[in-house]
Amino acid sequence: MFRLPKDLHLDVSIFSEAPVGASTGTSAAVSVAILGSLDMIGECSLTSYEIARKSHYVETMILGYQSGIQDQLSSAYGGINFIEMRNYPEASVSSLYLSNSLLWELESRLLLIYLGKPHSSSEIHKLVIKRLERSRKYRKLLNPLREAAVEGKEALLHGNLNEFGKSMIANTEAQKQLHPELVGDRAQKVITVARGFGIDGYKVNGAGGIGGSVTLLMKADTRYKYAMIEEILKQNPDFRNIPIRLAPQGLRRWRIEEE
Repeated sequence: MFRLPKDLHLDVSIFSEAPVGASTGTSAAVSVAILGSLDMIGECSLTSYEIARKSHYVETMILGYQSGIQDQLSSAYGGINFIEMRNYPEASVSSLYLSNSLLWELESRLLLIYLGKPHSSSEIHKLVIKRLERSRKYRKLLNPLREAAVEGKEALLHGNLNEFGKSMIANTEAQKQLHPELVGDRAQKVITVARGFGIDGYKVNGAGGIGGSVTLLMKADTRYKYAMIEEILKQNPDFRNIPIRLAPQGLRRWRIEEE
């Protein structure tokens, strides 16, 4: 895939705070980083979009996984993006330019809860795809997912995090309709506790299932944050709160010339 020196030897170091199978797009992030590095060593001729496409190709065509396109594009571009897919896997990416104050507020109100078990999104994707291929009526269940994305984009552009939270909830409820395993019992436990604290939004990440993670959006008054985390962690000894930050940049590449 790349023109590289024949005598090239690489040592690659990979580290992430996110546990394996946490539904946070780590496989795509690793793939984008490695392919971006190989492109830099070679001709350095690929755009962010092209690197994302090659990363998706590796996961689907070489490794044989079922994979969406959003993780690769998010890793390559960074920031907050509105992604329109009209002909899989082709897509258009529109970056949302939001004020720093809104981004800081959003970041301060987001929580990521790991559900204590890894999941394989590929297997659940296969089940959902089979249903979609068999039934036109079933395909209509995709419409609420599309609508939630548009509503989320508009809410952010209007600076309304309460409405953004509603779009997160709408997405999760639509996932339940597609397949019950997309929102598993562990995720539901977290959601039930969080709703008791009156949060603004919740979203099961990836294909859900028995493991993975849930993103929560707290209200503006976050004084209940640690009490809620404590109550969530009581539900299962394997649950973990993973500190997160929004990434304003995607793929970054640089060289250091050793003396």
